[in-house]
Amino acid sequence: MKSLRTKHAPAFKAKVALEALKEEKSSAELASQYQIHPGQIRNWKAVAVNGIAELFNGKSQQADRDKDNLIEELYRQIGQLKVELDWLKKNLDLTPEEKRVLVDRTNEIIPISRQAGLLGIARSTVYYEPVVDPYDIELMQLIDEQYTKTPFYGSRRITVLLKGNGHKVNRKRVQGLMRVMGIEAIYPKPRLSEPHQDHKIYPYLLRDVKVTRSNQVWGSDITYIRLSKGWAYLVAIMDWFSRYVVAWELSTSLEVEFCLFALERALVLATPEIFNSDQGSQFTSTDFVCQLEQKDIQISMDGRGRFIDNIFTERLWRSLKYEEVYLKDYQSVREARQGIDHYLTFYNLERPHQSLGDRTPAEVYFGRTI
Repeated sequence: MKSLRTKHAPAFKAKVALEALKEEKSSAELASQYQIHPGQIRNWKAVAVNGIAELFNGKSQQADRDKDNLIEELYRQIGQLKVELDWLKKNLDLTPEEKRVLVDRTNEIIPISRQAGLLGIARSTVYYEPVVDPYDIELMQLIDEQYTKTPFYGSRRITVLLKGNGHKVNRKRVQGLMRVMGIEAIYPKPRLSEPHQDHKIYPYLLRDVKVTRSNQVWGSDITYIRLSKGWAYLVAIMDWFSRYVVAWELSTSLEVEFCLFALERALVLATPEIFNSDQGSQFTSTDFVCQLEQKDIQISMDGRGRFIDNIFTERLWRSLKYEEVYLKDYQSVREARQGIDHYLTFYNLERPHQSLGDRTPAEVYFGRTI
């Protein structure tokens, strides 16, 4: 069977891998820029890392070339039926937008129309590019500022404030923008978080638990980061005892990948006893949970009505936005990444915390002056 699989030149793969190694852009950004699947980027990045290691141990790369040739041969032997069965496995109970992300535009074995059919979405959905209303961006920035100031305000109160400042908005529009931003009022209510209906929810393990040492409990959360012409999402993993930000990642979408990247980097540094998060779909996804289970980490998820579970991370978001984000006008994701990186380095290494006896998070986390 003649292979229809797109073959990229080694130079192209190397270029993309180097971009990925820089970590200046998310995999979603690189995938959009180079019109390739995010999975290919991760694979090429891994090959690049392993290849660099081989340069230092002096081993021959012939085995790698033989392996690549074998993989190419195996691809040539894959039939259309097998490929379509793989695609059918993806036809889970996902939203149309989540299914849209799964479409591989470089796959010439299965046409885009067929992929759309296998995923149960219209072909037009694949090509749809949402148009962002500049006024929506302005409203989202105002909502973010108000929410950071008063996180207990819901869509009703925020709508009243916006109207009071001359904005012609109704509650339905504000609710829609808050959903895009991934935020809701912080107060006890029947359904505090909306997990994916097919994902397993873990019990809350921190009731009456005293956090007395570093790496006993890590917590993670996601927040909205405004840009001049759009927005991004920031995930951070924090050690609860020291307030040290162990890892973070920035993305232009709420896909699980950027949370996985942050978790992988965090686990290189240490392994916590308990990992706590809300019940959001990113943290309940199979890939994310598997990473924790492989390290024998206990998984804790905020129960309904437990609005103070991530109070430490909420305080981090407040400090980050008032001391960095709101003072800047990020023109791009890259600029936002650089600004956030600078601030979180300052937060970890230089910014004293009164609750830590005026020590920095790094001093408490590592148990010594950094």
